[in-house]
Amino acid sequence: MDSPLKPKSLSTNLFFLFLLLSTNFVTLFISSTFYSSSSCSLIPSKITLTTATTSEEAASTPTGSAQTTQHLPPEFLAFTSAQLLPFGFNANFDSDTILPPVGRPCTLFSDELLRYMTYKVNGSCPDDELLAQKLLLKGCEPLPRRRCRSAAQPEYVEPYPLPASLWTTPPDSSVVWTAYTCKSYKCLIERYRTHKGFDDCKDCFDLAGREKSRWTAKRSNDGLDFTIDEVLATKKPRTIRIGLDIGGGVATFAVRMMERNITIVTTSMNLNGPFNNFIASRGIVPLYISISQRLPFFDNTLDIVHSMHVLSNWIPTTLLHFLMFDIYRVLRPGGLFWLDHFFCVGEQLEQVYVPLIESIGFNKLKWVVGRKLDRGPELREMYLSALLEKPLNNSW
Repeated sequence: MDSPLKPKSLSTNLFFLFLLLSTNFVTLFISSTFYSSSSCSLIPSKITLTTATTSEEAASTPTGSAQTTQHLPPEFLAFTSAQLLPFGFNANFDSDTILPPVGRPCTLFSDELLRYMTYKVNGSCPDDELLAQKLLLKGCEPLPRRRCRSAAQPEYVEPYPLPASLWTTPPDSSVVWTAYTCKSYKCLIERYRTHKGFDDCKDCFDLAGREKSRWTAKRSNDGLDFTIDEVLATKKPRTIRIGLDIGGGVATFAVRMMERNITIVTTSMNLNGPFNNFIASRGIVPLYISISQRLPFFDNTLDIVHSMHVLSNWIPTTLLHFLMFDIYRVLRPGGLFWLDHFFCVGEQLEQVYVPLIESIGFNKLKWVVGRKLDRGPELREMYLSALLEKPLNNSW
């Protein structure tokens, strides 16, 4: 009887070896032909995407302003070009390419963009914070990434440790001062005495001044100045844990909340002052975005969003409407939106802003209106402070 383990003949083994090698060569040929991007290379594979122009787009494009990339900097094109994914199609992307995001208006300001994106690759970036911020405020947000090292202060020292950093002015060596009128924190602290004209935050770098008493009163006496403890008392203890302060100045609101074991991320621009450096030196997370950008948080995640003054009638009404819906989006059901000292002209409040705010779908927990007199009564300005709650149920 033949053994079941009888070895195969030499010719049979050679046949299977030939078959194995053939299939490997075929696989290698197909992969190198159709998935050449999967090779490890320092030079990213690029593809050019062309988009058909609709009749409406063609009609709205001025004569002679054809869509072209010839006037755009090479580094901008290198970053924004569609990049093939190394291993082909990816179900998470639902594509085999990735398009790095930049603000569409970047291409509308070619001169500024050329200056911003011109640098030595792997070298030092230009000291151009003011230019970058101007691009952001024009809508070039997010800015394109750059392959250079950002300007840094020459003699940086370690920050003060917590909790001392919360109420200590950081050293001047923590800032690159090129973009600012003031060249020291002493100048910023004293500018409210010398600065002419209205500036909502001209004294906010003085931590021993008005900042020391913000939101510290025990009760607001039903006035415009809500207190943090009154706001927190509207929810179950310790259920307000994380949140966002939009346009938070030097982040004193976040410091007050930190003292209550609540984590707040603060957005701020550097409008003639190193606000983001100052916030970080205090030990608070700064987020450098303008009010036009979609909030970088997932839906239904934050316990509280606060904003003082920055959300007011200087913002185009439609943009403000989008922004408030974005606040609604990131708040969890039952989350709080503290609209702190929103201001506008008197007749605008009832005709424009009350209907706009009510259209979002918040519940009103507190709503106080008062006169704004700091720039003179003749302007007929009004303040609104409101505590609004995203519905706990049926928040759609």
